Amino acid sequence: MTIRTFQGKTPQLGERAFVDATAVVIGDVTLDADSSIWPLTVIRGDMHRIRIGARTSIQDGSVLHITHAGPFNPDGYPLLIGNDVTVGHQVTLHGCTIGDRVLVGMGSIVMDGAVVEDDVVIGAGSLVPPGKRLEG
Repeated sequence: MTIRTFQGKTPQLGERAFVDATAVVIGDVTLDADSSIWPLTVIRGDMHRIRIGARTSIQDGSVLHITHAGPFNPDGYPLLIGNDVTVGHQVTLHGCTIGDRVLVGMGSIVMDGAVVEDDVVIGAGSLVPPGKRLEG
């Protein structure tokens, strides 16, 4: 597994968390207990924080990133993922909030500032646009 410190912040892994040897986890990232990161996933907490809840599975080839601060968004957006979430293969999550017990289908993209509330299913290949709220 590749766990990398960036700008003095090192990813924190909870008890029994699994990170595959081919995954890369960088910077301000917290992975809670019993969660798993599968092959070829990249989780980059370089300019904001990423928090991944307990018993959450991030499947193969996914990319998880934040939204940096800028003139139109002075605070940026962290990436926050709840408990008991399944993120399917090759999903992109970018500066969004994912509630508890959510399924994000394979190949989906969830954009900056989007909020996915608890108990939502996002079908494979979906696009959740910036700022959108999906209610449970």
